[in-house]
Amino acid sequence: MLPIQKKKTMKKKPSDMPSLTISSSFSTSKQAVLFEGDCLKLLSKIPDDSIRLVVTSPPYNLGKSYERKGSLEKYLAWQDEVIAECIRVLHPEGSICWQVGNYVHDGAIVPLDIALYPSFAQRGLKLRNRIVWHFEHGLHCTRRLSGRHETILWFTKSDDYLFNLDTIRVPQKYPGKKYFKGPKAGQYSCNPLGKNPGDVWVIPNVKNNHVEKTSHPCQFPVELVERLVLSMTKEGDWVLDPFSGVGSSLAAALKHGRRAVGAELLPEYCKIARERMQQGTGGLLKSRPMNQPVYDPAKAGRSLTTYPTNQAETAKQLRLLDSGKKKYEVTHEDR
Repeated sequence: MLPIQKKKTMKKKPSDMPSLTISSSFSTSKQAVLFEGDCLKLLSKIPDDSIRLVVTSPPYNLGKSYERKGSLEKYLAWQDEVIAECIRVLHPEGSICWQVGNYVHDGAIVPLDIALYPSFAQRGLKLRNRIVWHFEHGLHCTRRLSGRHETILWFTKSDDYLFNLDTIRVPQKYPGKKYFKGPKAGQYSCNPLGKNPGDVWVIPNVKNNHVEKTSHPCQFPVELVERLVLSMTKEGDWVLDPFSGVGSSLAAALKHGRRAVGAELLPEYCKIARERMQQGTGGLLKSRPMNQPVYDPAKAGRSLTTYPTNQAETAKQLRLLDSGKKKYEVTHEDR
C-alpha cells in the first residue's frame, strides 16, 4: 500500500498579496480610509447613519508621548464633541465601544468610563455592557493597588441592534456536563458552539514581548477588537476608529472582511497603521490568536517561578528592594 502523500501548503508572501488601496479621504465606495489629522475633520465628511461600529481607545489625558495633558474639564468637553459626531455617523442598528482607563492627577484617580457616560446617555444611547478588560502587566504602584483592568463601554443607538453571539463564543468549562433531571435528563446541557464570553475579558496587553508590539506605548490588542467586530458587524460594514494609533482596530476590521476608516495625528503611527492594514487584508497581520489561553508562568522554568533558596540570593534581593524604595517614594507613576 502506497503511503499517503501530504499536500504542501505554500506560505503567503507579501508579494503574493493583493494590494489594498488606502484612501486619505472618506467615500462610501472605498474599502479603507486613513486620515492623517484631527478626527473631527474626518468625521465632518462622513454621512449620517453610515458606520456600523465605532470602536476606539482615546487618549486618557495622562501626558503620554502622543498626547498633551490638560485640565479634566477641557478633556471631557473635547471627548464630548467627538462622541457627538460619532453618534451622528452611527447606523441606527450600530454600536459604539469606547475603551478607557483612569485619569490620574495628584494621586487621585477618575474612572473615565463614569465621567464619559453622560455624553452617551444624554443623547439617547443605551449601555448594553460595561466590559472589564483584565490584564496582568503594568506599572507597579506603591501607594495604591496596581491597576490591572480597563473598561469598554458598549452603547447602541436603538433597541434594534446587530449582535451575533455565536461568532465570539469561547470553549465550555464543562463540555461534558449533562442535565440530571427533568425531560432533558442525560442530554448534554452545554451549547455545542461554546459559551458566552461574559463581560470580563482576560486578554494580555501589548507589552515588549508581545507578537503585535510596535513603537506605540499603549497599543490596542487585536484580539479585543476582533470580538467586537465579529459580534457587532457583518462583512462589508464600516468600522470607525477616530483615534487609530497604529491601526489595530482598522487591521482587525479588514482582516474579517469589513471596511475600515480611521484618523491619526502622528505621521509615524500612520505609516505603521498603513502597513498593518495591508497585512490585515492579505492575511499577514501578526496577532495573538483569539481565545488562546493566557501564558502560564510555570512554563518559563524554575529559575523564574521559585523563590531564592540560599541566604546570599535572599539578601541580594532585599538590598535591591531597599535601594529602590526611595525612588519609588518620589516617582509619579502611581500618582
